[in-house]
Amino acid sequence: MELQAKGANIHYTLRAGAGTPIVLLHGWGCDESLMKPIADRLPADRTLLTLDFPGHGHSGRPTEPWGVPEFAECLRETLQQLKLLPCDVIAHSFGGRVTLWLASHDPEMFRRILLTGAAGLKKPQTEEGKKRAEAFQKKKAALHTLRGLKVFNPLLDRAEEKLRQTYGSRDYNALDAEMRKTFVKVISQDLADCLPKVQSPTLLVWGDGDTETPLWMGQKMEREIADAALVVLEGGTHFAYLEQADRFAAIAKAFFAEDHA
Repeated sequence: MELQAKGANIHYTLRAGAGTPIVLLHGWGCDESLMKPIADRLPADRTLLTLDFPGHGHSGRPTEPWGVPEFAECLRETLQQLKLLPCDVIAHSFGGRVTLWLASHDPEMFRRILLTGAAGLKKPQTEEGKKRAEAFQKKKAALHTLRGLKVFNPLLDRAEEKLRQTYGSRDYNALDAEMRKTFVKVISQDLADCLPKVQSPTLLVWGDGDTETPLWMGQKMEREIADAALVVLEGGTHFAYLEQADRFAAIAKAFFAEDHA
């Protein structure tokens, strides 16, 4: 099924049911299919929504480079159109960014929040990282200077692409030029200030071997979100919710039980 929200075409799957709707939000570079194993394990009588964020899966692209606030507003419009508010939410990685933004700006949207490997906090820069960033900036500046001379442009294009491949992240390099602008806006925003503003009961489920969003991020969220608890999945990576899907779904079912309302 499809609808239009914030100028983008949104692909979604809605399973009609009863009770508070549960919305499942995927991570960056993924799509709704990665939330399906959890959706299939949740109670059959609950209303469930999975969707593809703009620029992912079968949804259309953002109309311009978006940051977290724009993705959040798009999700809000989607849920309003489908009359699914207030709802419960399960959010992985990038989906966690969007959830944290919305929960901190509109406390009435979510009844309960389950975040797994949620992104949104800045990693401290290591000395090696600083040197790498400095080297990238120097080479980028040199290319910019050469472009100003308007010579050897084909060679400069190849050199610029090689620079991106060398210094860019895997997620960054997987994108085309337009979506890279969106990606940079998204990851540049530190959502630490949102944490104390989240009022909904929040459960954090983290793999202790997560290298993308390390466990310290979940621990920080537990400390700074007023009503939060952390469950650690031993041996789990950034995709611990899929690696231990039965356990994760059992945790989610208990957390979202309607008698909590």
